[in-house]
Amino acid sequence: MKTFEFFVKTIKNIPTTTSWYLSDLGEARGKQELFTKQSPQKLKVLREHALIESAISSNRIEGVTVDQKRVGTVIFGKAHLKDRSEEEVRHYRTALAWIHRDGAKIPISEKTILKLHQMSRGEIWDAGKYKAKNVDIIEKFPGGRERVRFKTVEASKTKAFMGKLMESWQDSLKEKNIQPLIALAAFNLDFLCVHPFRDGNGRVSRLLLLLQCYSLGYEVGRYISLERLIEQSKERYYETLQQCSQGWHEGKHDPWPYINYLLYILKTAYHEFENRVGQAKSPRGAKTEFIETAITSFSGEFAFSHLEKACPGVSRDMIRRVLRDLKQSKKVECLGRGPGALWVKRGNILKRG
Repeated sequence: MKTFEFFVKTIKNIPTTTSWYLSDLGEARGKQELFTKQSPQKLKVLREHALIESAISSNRIEGVTVDQKRVGTVIFGKAHLKDRSEEEVRHYRTALAWIHRDGAKIPISEKTILKLHQMSRGEIWDAGKYKAKNVDIIEKFPGGRERVRFKTVEASKTKAFMGKLMESWQDSLKEKNIQPLIALAAFNLDFLCVHPFRDGNGRVSRLLLLLQCYSLGYEVGRYISLERLIEQSKERYYETLQQCSQGWHEGKHDPWPYINYLLYILKTAYHEFENRVGQAKSPRGAKTEFIETAITSFSGEFAFSHLEKACPGVSRDMIRRVLRDLKQSKKVECLGRGPGALWVKRGNILKRG
């Protein structure tokens, strides 16, 4: 595909920043087995939270949200779903569960991509089918004005482009002419530029990112939600994607900003994984740590609702309990009264004692 062709024609030296990321990720993968043998209960909680966060965040990036009170029911329950948004989150969770369960056995193929789209889109009429009409990326402005931000591959050429993309991926692994993680990021960029489906391309791209990480031996997405990290840096995600898609059709684009962005996401996930595995000793402690980590990530004042959004699947009572304990230890301070009151950090939340 275009990015793979770019590498074949022009790649000589890997940028220094990229080399640093690759070195750090190689070291992290080397320590991965050691961390995944620790505390089965702790790892179980991390897996559950990663599943919840991934399903919620990946859909929220696309503007699909569910009531915070319904998160547990939507993700794990069997009750009747209320609307299309809940269905989309549930379907995404189903696709995630398949990847988590059978990742090592799932081939990276067109058939798999179509199945991921079908699973994540559910009963939509074109689930599991390539787009039938041209679909461009439209940027909307206040006042109703629109412009075409990126012209995707024409519908009539989509299948041929996807076949070429799969061929490029397989060739890169077989011939080892591109570092595998760089090839993974290149695949992700090309997939998004092809934009093979009418809707759901972003979500399928994130499912593929997780699946391809597993195929290369990078298992961190099992325990830390890559989708949540992407959502937290959404502006940078869209900025690098727009930057790197310019000139893509002519093969004159610069893919490195987007490649470095995805490597940064993986590095951040491993750093968070190592920190979390090395701290709390019980499932209850793990949930406390999720809340404390969320508080630490806030740059300034925050509200209870911000914590709920950052900790999907954690009960309100649990959040209140942790806030109360932190307040008693003078690590946070409440600046008002009522559910909308703002809070502020006082010192290092995660420092024990």
